Amino acid sequence: MRHKLLPVFGLLLLAFLLLHLSFGAQAAPAVQGQSYATPTPGADGRILYTVQEGDSCLRITLLTGVSMEYLRQTNHLDENCTIRSGQQLVIGIGGPAAASPTPGPSPTPIPLLPTATPSSGGTAQVCVSLYNDGNGDGLRQANTDALGEYLPAGTEPIVEGGAISLTSLTGTYSQTLDTVGGYNPVCFIDVPEGEYSVSAAVPDGYNPTTVLSNTLKVSPGDTSYVGFGAQAKSQPIPESETGERSPLLGILGALLLLVGIGLGVYAWRIKK
Repeated sequence: MRHKLLPVFGLLLLAFLLLHLSFGAQAAPAVQGQSYATPTPGADGRILYTVQEGDSCLRITLLTGVSMEYLRQTNHLDENCTIRSGQQLVIGIGGPAAASPTPGPSPTPIPLLPTATPSSGGTAQVCVSLYNDGNGDGLRQANTDALGEYLPAGTEPIVEGGAISLTSLTGTYSQTLDTVGGYNPVCFIDVPEGEYSVSAAVPDGYNPTTVLSNTLKVSPGDTSYVGFGAQAKSQPIPESETGERSPLLGILGALLLLVGIGLGVYAWRIKK
């Protein structure tokens, strides 16, 4: 009689194994990384990070997306990137606090960083960047040099195929330029003095991470820099092959379990 019960126990064991594989084949939820909200720029436009207990340059780089080289150069740190608790580090340059971007899916205002430079004549220059905002924070990364001076070209490249328009509020000036690949902004030269609306159009395959229009006042001899961010649209993650087979394994396991139970009852009645 023991030999007759061996196939029954074997079927039961196989059914439990298939059920276990069915539950184990379900995709595990993605691990959520630590979130970080970009601090609001101060009155001088600097974005500061306060060093916490146990922080290192590597941890700050992973948390904020700012390179270690940028941390060392901008904050005049030694080669070992030595920092102390409570120290404030510059991690970027934004606009005034009232125009600072906020985290979340909604577009955020983009800072205007005009820098007056000598120029001949009574006209100005406006340079605009439509940059690939890879981390979606609404700020172009590493856009200052070691002395804290603004650099038009940051570490996030220009989105090619976009359009930048500059139009005076009085309607006396209007011009549109296309963006090209690389790191340098497109510049409007010989811009008359006045107030202007500057706007950007992102190419197909991109979503804006900042507002795409703003107003700007220019004066003779000024060179003004404006930045707009865009991020490539994410691709859908295909369903795994294992996830497609897992319901079938569960049904087969349940059927085998029922057959095993039936055989067990039958064997028990014969023995009885």
